Amino acid sequence: MPLRPTGFLRRHRAATSIAVGSLLLPALAACGSGDTGSASPSASTSGEVPAAKLTVLAAASLTDVFKQAGAAYEKEHPGTKVTFSFAGSQELAAQVKQGAPADALVTADTKTMDGLKDQTNDPTVIAKNRLVIATAPGNPHKIGSLKDLADTKIKVVLAAPEVPAGRYSKEVLDKQGIKVTPVSQEPNVRAALSKVELGEADAALVYKTDAEASKGKVDAVEIPDDQNAIASYPAATLKATKNTAAADAFVKWLSSAQAQQILQQAGFQQP
Repeated sequence: MPLRPTGFLRRHRAATSIAVGSLLLPALAACGSGDTGSASPSASTSGEVPAAKLTVLAAASLTDVFKQAGAAYEKEHPGTKVTFSFAGSQELAAQVKQGAPADALVTADTKTMDGLKDQTNDPTVIAKNRLVIATAPGNPHKIGSLKDLADTKIKVVLAAPEVPAGRYSKEVLDKQGIKVTPVSQEPNVRAALSKVELGEADAALVYKTDAEASKGKVDAVEIPDDQNAIASYPAATLKATKNTAAADAFVKWLSSAQAQQILQQAGFQQP
């Protein structure tokens, strides 16, 4: 049998190696796709954001709109579940300081958020709000301005001074030199609103969005811009979260066109 040239043998060996390698690659890939226990977190069908169960601590005044926003976010990110815990911002801050398991925080003022710098990443203001005077339907006491709240015959309810809504209320009343003696000071703005809804108070200083959400149960008396206060809502991920990527994605989404549309339809102002 005649000997083949050396070059032919080199080419034959190279072709054989390529063929074997081609057969091995799919098998190796199949092995790599198995559950090894060190796989990265599962991702949503979008392939961009890890699916996760998120717990978001949010100011009480966001109760209605965040339920809608959360449903929209879950629809856009299959596999992700967003659970909200609503309370006064000062109560939320206490929970964060005590190490409550949560992934993100949204407060109704920047002061509360600024006091949590050691526990949060950099916050982003996602919306703004303003105060109105909530009255019983039909405004039976004919309340037309902040000055009318000084009438001792009118039962006024305010949020407690340590609550953002309470601080804003004190700010606008002090600015106008109006002294109001409230019949009660509530732990959050929704509690103050409920007093008017139940007929236990004649008026309350609440956010415009709260009065909008209770339309039919209360009327709202507008407060002029030069007498009002603007509430800012910062959102931030918590440093202690175990779902950093998913929490960051949700906080970022709150500034998206879709989320902003939901917030503004509820009466919130642009950041």
